[in-house]
Amino acid sequence: MSYNFLPYEPDQLLLLPPALQDWVGQDSLARFVSELVERFDREGRLAPFYRRYRDDGWGRAAHHPMMMIKLLLYGYCTGVVSSRKLSQATEEMVTFRFLAADNHPDHRPLNEFRREHLDALQGLFVEVLALCQEAGLVQLGRVALDGRKVAGNAALDRNRDEAWLKEEVRKLLEESERVDAEEEARYGERRGDELPGALADSKKRQAILDAALARIAEKKRAAAEEQERKIGERERQEAETGRKKRGRKPKDPGAAAEEVGREVKANLTDPDSRIMKKRTGWVQGYNGQAMADCASQVIVACELTQDENDVGQLEPMLDRCAAQAGELPDELLADAGYWSESNVPGRSDPPELFIATTKDRKQRQALRDAPPPRGRIPKKLSARDRMERKLRTKRGRAAYRERGMTIEPVFGQMETRGLRRFLLRGLAKAKMEWFLWCTTHNILKLWRSRRVAMAA
Repeated sequence: MSYNFLPYEPDQLLLLPPALQDWVGQDSLARFVSELVERFDREGRLAPFYRRYRDDGWGRAAHHPMMMIKLLLYGYCTGVVSSRKLSQATEEMVTFRFLAADNHPDHRPLNEFRREHLDALQGLFVEVLALCQEAGLVQLGRVALDGRKVAGNAALDRNRDEAWLKEEVRKLLEESERVDAEEEARYGERRGDELPGALADSKKRQAILDAALARIAEKKRAAAEEQERKIGERERQEAETGRKKRGRKPKDPGAAAEEVGREVKANLTDPDSRIMKKRTGWVQGYNGQAMADCASQVIVACELTQDENDVGQLEPMLDRCAAQAGELPDELLADAGYWSESNVPGRSDPPELFIATTKDRKQRQALRDAPPPRGRIPKKLSARDRMERKLRTKRGRAAYRERGMTIEPVFGQMETRGLRRFLLRGLAKAKMEWFLWCTTHNILKLWRSRRVAMAA
């Protein structure tokens, strides 16, 4: 019997290209990332990465920063973000092998490089954004702003309240005293070789518990101050009117603080993370903010916060846009999460704001049902009524329609690449990761725009 199969000879000898550069195409993403990083190095933009290394040749040899940056950027572009998977990819994937120049860094130096260059890696966002502006991808005529709750490297069930934390501290102190007594009986005046494992672990746990208690104490202090402000405002109004205000009097500041202490919880795995509500449920994580240009979906400003909602992020993100993109947009679109009376003052300077006053579903329904307004704007309208009226106009409808078509796909593209949760713990490290996701989003936009231009 003779089968008609294509040739299959596992033991045959192959003549591979002698240069690694020949293993990848001229228009491949890996080559683009490599050229991008080399350009940054020639222009001195990678100087912050070199500051941690000695320039006299002494000490143990380190992996070249350019190689590590290339691997990280290409990894986040393609969804390979774990240091172990990055290390494995340098052996098994041609593109990673090309970027590493046939080096195979272990996962430890890759992880250490990421941890040691937090600020420098964040700075790459501005450098890539400048190239996007140079390529004409950023117009800053109309931008869309939104936040995305991203899970951190922590579990929801690791949150504890103040009473539990204080009881745990008491147990740890008793454990430390017991271990000290045992060591004193065992060694006497002599010294043990090193700190016992149980005591060392307890000291680490003590530091985590202290940080969690400090966060709850800060929340209690803020609640007490807010309650004092409410009481003072009530007393001022009563003094002005000469009459007692109706309704329940504000709670005593101390009672309000204790109530907050019972309600607020802190996470023992990642104390910097917060409980965040998403459409699909609750996560323990952070709030990633991004502002994207409506013409190209290029991210022009980004930030990571611990705030559970977006209402306080409008002005900070405008400041980030001015710092990162160099100027403010003409128009800004945002959903109802950013709406508040204080966020929409009577501003004459850009950007002009188009902010929904109700949730997206209700906002779209209102725009479909309500006819466009006519005539002059009544002078007595509140800020909310003015905004609702502007969004019902033909220009307002056309502008706000671009919000969902701009910022939602940006987040969707990052999730498609693998953004499910942050790998590192702590606000500073999670922020670096968020910046890397935003930076590589812009790198992909820049690379695709170049391929389109070359094909035209």
